[in-house]
Amino acid sequence: MHQQLVELRALAARAGNRKTETGIPRVAMVQGQVPEHELAACYDPMVNLILQGSKSMTVGSQTLHYDPATYFVMSVELPAVGAVHPSASGAPYLAVSLTLDPTVVGTLLSDLPLPASPAPLLGFSVAAVTPDLLDAWVRMLRLMDRPGEIPALAPAYEREILYRVLQGPHAALLRDIATPSTALARINLAIQWIRRHFAEPLRVETLAAIAAMSPSAFHRHFKSVTALSPLQYQKRLRLLQARLLLVSGGLKASDVAFDVGYESATQFSREYARFFGAPPAKDAARIFTGLQRPGGLQTAA
Repeated sequence: MHQQLVELRALAARAGNRKTETGIPRVAMVQGQVPEHELAACYDPMVNLILQGSKSMTVGSQTLHYDPATYFVMSVELPAVGAVHPSASGAPYLAVSLTLDPTVVGTLLSDLPLPASPAPLLGFSVAAVTPDLLDAWVRMLRLMDRPGEIPALAPAYEREILYRVLQGPHAALLRDIATPSTALARINLAIQWIRRHFAEPLRVETLAAIAAMSPSAFHRHFKSVTALSPLQYQKRLRLLQARLLLVSGGLKASDVAFDVGYESATQFSREYARFFGAPPAKDAARIFTGLQRPGGLQTAA
């Protein structure tokens, strides 16, 4: 696996300290010390492979750590806080990611019947990479230098990456993305509703009906998948959106509080400081200062 990692690191080294598109559908890469605030985001379902350095990801009270030659699967959209670190030698953090498309996963599953695997307890997990999975990633990233081959070969390599993930401990996570009858898939319907209506009052009964579950079963399944209660999930979305508005919109904290659904500006400021480590105005000023520096902050993967 060493030689495969060496080649992947060389290919991904052309990335910047932000989410860098590769020209290959759904495939991105990142290099360097990503600012902490950029790693507080609502992450799309994805497979994320660490090539160099290390990363931690916290969702709710759950924190996972992953190092080179490990990969992370997130099967639903989750508000998470991450941190990345260079290697012990000082080499920059490097990673590549594949955003998951349920249609692609579903097509693969229909062509490849798999034995049932235990239902996942969480919507995210980390595992060690295999030589076969690395080999598929190498061939995928080589396409950056052969753009004319992307339309013909990228779909095949994407299916192979997903197939290799399906052979590992993340099989149930990946399978449930494209299986509408599973609890995870039904929880995902509720997550999509919360994301569209995050500024509105939240009623568990409404979400439970969307997921076709009883309120008690819904609450239990939601927390097992996301490591958050529905209300906590909504609050994280509100705070993430509030930060975006503060930085990009030039609005006052009190105005932002009401825009994202808070009824009390005081409560908003208190919860914002607890989540981001500083009051809204101070946090926004810190981020804005960083954006003004040469090579300032970018959107991270």
